[in-house]
Amino acid sequence: MGRAWHSRMRSSVRRNLPLLCLLPWVVLAQDADEPPADGFDLDLGFEADLFADAFDGEAEEASWLDDFTVRISQQVYGQINRHSVELAPGFRFPKERGLENNRFGVNVRYQNLFANGWLLQASAQTRVFWNQDYEYIANDDGIETESRVNEFFIQRSFGAHSVKLGNQTVVWGETVGNSVLDVINIAEFRDFTIIDIEDARLNQFLLVWDYFSENSGSLSTFVNLYPDFNPAPVRGSPLFFDPGFHLPDYDRNGDILFELGSQWRWSIERSDFALMAAYLIENQLRWEPPAPGGLDGLAKKNDFLLLGFSANRAIGDLLLNFDLAYSHGILANGFSLPGTSGLSVPIDATRNQVGTSFGLEYAIDNEQSLSVGVQAQQLLDANEGLPPGQPLLNEDIFGNWLLRYSNSLRNGDWVLSATMYGDLEGDSLIGQAGVDYTIDDNWSISGQVLAISGSLPSPIAFFDRDVRLGATVSYSF
Repeated sequence: MGRAWHSRMRSSVRRNLPLLCLLPWVVLAQDADEPPADGFDLDLGFEADLFADAFDGEAEEASWLDDFTVRISQQVYGQINRHSVELAPGFRFPKERGLENNRFGVNVRYQNLFANGWLLQASAQTRVFWNQDYEYIANDDGIETESRVNEFFIQRSFGAHSVKLGNQTVVWGETVGNSVLDVINIAEFRDFTIIDIEDARLNQFLLVWDYFSENSGSLSTFVNLYPDFNPAPVRGSPLFFDPGFHLPDYDRNGDILFELGSQWRWSIERSDFALMAAYLIENQLRWEPPAPGGLDGLAKKNDFLLLGFSANRAIGDLLLNFDLAYSHGILANGFSLPGTSGLSVPIDATRNQVGTSFGLEYAIDNEQSLSVGVQAQQLLDANEGLPPGQPLLNEDIFGNWLLRYSNSLRNGDWVLSATMYGDLEGDSLIGQAGVDYTIDDNWSISGQVLAISGSLPSPIAFFDRDVRLGATVSYSF
């Protein structure tokens, strides 16, 4: 096959990881006004034999229950650096230490090959938001709960064909985590615990047909008869902004929405190539101010055409990636930094846009890996037809870069990781370091520290010099 084996394995894991563990990282912190403690003592009340006889019974029942994977987590995560941010000359905004995330979650995944050529797969999550969590505060200081089905599809494979129907993802880009082609599924960034598009990607209800040929490559086609849109920022979350009116969902009455796309992929020795075309609706809505006397903004959608090309090349332990996208009729004036699309104020004008992303994935050895990705885009004829004095956020080349490093120690019991993310203009930088420790087959714990640097006109200038700290405790069975 053209792609190196390590890239296929890593890409498969990354594409399924949000479905396996969509729960936020679980973090332990203490009162925001107290200095960090040297250690912690957490007791979730689980006894050693809590699940010892949970599956006792007939063999048929145990086999059926074994198709489930359950993950239980508790999260605390907060901003620990007391400082101030200068948003305008002479005006400084104070930033206090405080807890942002304090939540308990349960994630369930089910997979069953229930007949020859048939697969049923599903995952769902429930979260409980405790005291001082920003969703608790937004709920008038009351415990809030949320449940969601992430993935739910049935797959039928026969001969050279495969058909999947249900909630799922479609990934076209080669540049992992930073591709101009990964614009099909919507995404939700609630806070800074997630900064990569692949971790924030949400499933949509799709019909996907794949055809595999030994001589002419493979063809994949998807149809989406109910396109969704990126959820608006959650009130109270770090990324929430208050426009002065409510941000409603799109009114679908009398409007038939659909998306359609196809990808043809073929391989030669140590390389893969793909061509793709799609009719899509932009994931991000544009909200206009409400009508006089109203409280709800007017949600506007925008459809466009996408043409793309992708390729990779394996050279020993190095995998080179390249993506190219041409978007016809894209809405102008959107921020390029993932997680800030809800902060953008697009104008009522469409443009054609070209974009490219390229990078590399390098397996340093069996324990260490490094990946780098750069994304660059440009609007064509950006200022044509604009009223005098109308500014554009993205008049020239804009984009971002992503660097990730991972090191697995002691047979995978310890995993050290680092991520850096910034824009091409040099106005923003997010640095993240983490450590994961697997205690045994059930228990795991992880920690994370994240630092932000931002200056105007970057949308994350408000978070300049923020430092966030947390840890994760999880029980899986």
